[in-house]
Order: sequence, then structure tokens, then C-alpha cells
Amino acid sequence: MFLVLDKAGLFKATWRMLRLRPIISIALVTTLFLSGCGGGGGGGTASVAPSTTTPSTSAQSCTLRDRQLWAEQQIREWYLFPEDLPVSLDPQPYGTVNAYIDALTANARAQNKDRFTTYVTSIAQENAYNASGQTAAFGIRLGYDSTNRTVTILDSYETGPAFSAGLTRGVRITAVGDRSDNLVSVSDLFARGGSAAVSDALGPSTVGVSRVIRFQPLVGAETTVTVTKAEFNIPPVSPTFGTQIINSGGQSIGYINLRTFIASAETPLREAFQRFRTAGVDRVVIDFRYNGGGLVSVADLMGDLMGRNRLTSDLFSRISFRPSKSSENTTHLFRDAPQSIAPKALSFITTGSTASASELVAAGMLSWTRGNISMVGENSYGKPVGQIAVDRTACDDRLRIIAFAVQNADGDGDYYTGLKSIFDRHGEKTCSAPDTPGLAMGNPAEGQTAAAISALNGASCTAMADTAGRISMVPESEVSADGPVRFTGKMLPSSVPSPAQRDMPGLY
Repeated sequence: MFLVLDKAGLFKATWRMLRLRPIISIALVTTLFLSGCGGGGGGGTASVAPSTTTPSTSAQSCTLRDRQLWAEQQIREWYLFPEDLPVSLDPQPYGTVNAYIDALTANARAQNKDRFTTYVTSIAQENAYNASGQTAAFGIRLGYDSTNRTVTILDSYETGPAFSAGLTRGVRITAVGDRSDNLVSVSDLFARGGSAAVSDALGPSTVGVSRVIRFQPLVGAETTVTVTKAEFNIPPVSPTFGTQIINSGGQSIGYINLRTFIASAETPLREAFQRFRTAGVDRVVIDFRYNGGGLVSVADLMGDLMGRNRLTSDLFSRISFRPSKSSENTTHLFRDAPQSIAPKALSFITTGSTASASELVAAGMLSWTRGNISMVGENSYGKPVGQIAVDRTACDDRLRIIAFAVQNADGDGDYYTGLKSIFDRHGEKTCSAPDTPGLAMGNPAEGQTAAAISALNGASCTAMADTAGRISMVPESEVSADGPVRFTGKMLPSSVPSPAQRDMPGLY
């Protein structure tokens, strides 16, 4: 989904995108697997439910083999790429359900069509996350620089335990331990096992897990704190920086940063666009730099909130299943909402972490903002397909299956290499710009925010590279007279990713 991996690393991605109906969901989730690290997930999820699903009863067996065979049955019925499935595959050699699913979908993955986006997860945990952002964590999102052996906090969630401990955006973590007398420097952890060793040192996503963390704040001396993982709800729009109106050259520019597409995002999104509408804002920066996706219903809402004065026949997005499931195909036409605006210009901030529902929104608006839309930062991940979710309730199994493709009104749906490909096709501007963790997102001086504002103002820029998966960041502390020091940041999920980590890779 986003990063340049360590030489020993293996990058797998899955994104969840859209929710259309009760049981099926579209997921674009990013998973990063590294040597010595069993696996992880990250990205966004969206959900849609088919009109018919296999009933789940308490009589269902939850043995490994029965769960594997159930998963295979659903995949063979719904998978978007049935021609890529093996004619038969014995589940016996595979020790987990997900290992068997990985083997079933290996051919599509080899063609870059399903990058580990078909998998099984927990119904209970995912429902809690999709509804309100509930997860168990410190509440920080990390960027890894394996070359310089550093770890930087990219975002800190205001409701999590780390935020109140001073672990905020731009802070560099320098050592980790489970006690104050066994701290291991981040540099030594990288030397021992790369970024996977750092990930392991931070511990599992379990309430009550404590770590002693030494860090270098943006201002002041190095500090050591003990932080305990707790259950909390992630604010999808930050209450501190998430919505702003920025004055630039005497004009008002709206700014909104959406962290993830979950149900609880609806209210802050409506409030943000009502603020823009009241202020007469018609030029907007939409910051999706770390947004791996989520519910399709929220993506559709974002389209509607930018669809004032659109015709009711104007298409925002189209979802298409395989021919045998074409009865499930849907379209979303713009619907005017009381808070809707009619943007004259849009600038989307993206990185290799931007996927799924985030890409759906940008692609959907591309068709209707010709000549006045730009993409700033780095190329996005590239996930024009989505998942349905089929549940086996007795086993707490939710099977996410890549089951449909997504297109905008122009029929663009082939952006497997990132959104830049379709922006280029239509002659729209893309601008390379570094993330600046030493400054708040939405600060007009912050690298990607500044570039997005400049793009809205019509300034020329250096086009972003075609390569997806690179996150360039410039910590404020590393800006020198010779220019910024650039490095590659990595969002590294844990070895057993929670639903939140699948949608928000790098979350701890």
C-alpha cells in the first residue's frame, strides 16, 4: 500500500473500501509482512452485502478444516477473479484459515489484482472499529526509516493514552522496553531485526500491555514515559486540526483531514462541509495522506457533500461484480445534502498509504472537476477493487472477499499502479511534496499542505513520480541550510493486525 520495504521485508496489502449493504464489505487494507514478523494488516475497508448469504448457525463447526472449507466455498462463489483460482487445493498443509486463503488467491496476487485483500478477521472487533473507531492501542501512528534507523510519530489520536503522555506528531521514539531497566534503543532494534523488531518491541494490540518509551520531543530534552494500551475510539476527523479554513492570498480555502472511513465520520464530515458552505468556501484541500480506506457509504457521503448543483443523473461511482453476480451491481448518483458545496477547485493530498475509499472519492470527483483538480504528495496505493464480507457467526469469522471492481463516471477503474495514472490520462496536475512531521497537518507551512494550497492557487510544481508506495517525509529537525533531509517512512502493522491496523497501517 505504501512503502519501500527493508531488503528482508515483504510487503502485502489489503484495502477495505466501501459499505453498500448489510453483509458485504469492500476492503482495501494494507498488510506489511516482514521477515520474523508473521504478518500484519493496514489499509481501509468498505462494506457491501450481497442479497443472499450463506446462513450462519450455532451448529456450525469451528474446526480449522471446516472453517477453511467454508472460506473456500464463499471465495469460489464470489471472487472477482474466478479464473485465477486453482481447480482444487487441499487445505491440510495450511496451519491457519488465512494461510489457506493466501494460497487460494496466490495467482491473482501475482498479477497485482489482489494484494492480500482477501482474508478472514473477527466480526466483533471489526464491527466495533467500523462503528466508532474502537481499538486497543497506544493511539499513535508510526513512520519507519530503516536507512537511518529512526521511528517518527506521524499522527497521535487525541483520545488515546499516548497523546496525553506527550507522544504527538513529529516526536521521535528513541528506545522501547517493557521495564525502565531494559530499554533497547531503536537503532539497536533495527540492527537486530529491522523494522519488524521495532514492531515486536511495541507489543500486541491488547488492553493492559505497557511499554516504557523514551522519546525526543520537538522541543526540549529527551523524555521517558510509561504508556499502557487501552481501548478507545479513534476520532476520524481530528478535533484539533481536522477541519480548517485557511486564508491564502485573500481567499478562503477549506481544509479537511479524514483519518479513516468509519460510520462515526458522518457527523464531523457534515459539520465540516456546513462550515465551508456557511463561509462560502469553494476551494478545498482534502487530506487523505494516511487514509487506507473504509466504508463505501462514507465515501459516497463525501461525494454528496461536494455535489451541490450536480444533476441527480450524474454518476459518482459504479460497482461491478463478476458476470454471475451482476445482479449485485450498483451505482451511486450524486445526492444533494443540506451541507453540500459546489467546489470550483480541489486538491487531494495522497501518499502510498492512500487507498480504497480514499481513492474512490478522488477518482469520483476527477470526472466532475476537470482542469481544477490536483493530486499532491505522492502516488496513491492503487486499489480499484473492493471486498464483500460474509460472516460465519458461530466462529466469529468475517471473510473479506475481493468481489467487485470500482469505476468513476469516465469509466476509470484500472488504477492498480495508483491514481496518478488516471490523473495523467486526463491531463490533471500532480505535484510531488514531502510530508513534514515536525509541523501539524493542515498548517499552511507543512510540506504537503503548502503544496496543496499552491496547487489550488495555480502554481507550477514538480510532477510526482509514478512509483506508488513511497512516503517521503521531512522532519522539521532535519531541515538544514542544504535543504530537507528526505527519508522513507513505513507504516508497519503488528504481526497479528487488528481491524484498526488493517485500515490504518502503522497504528500502535
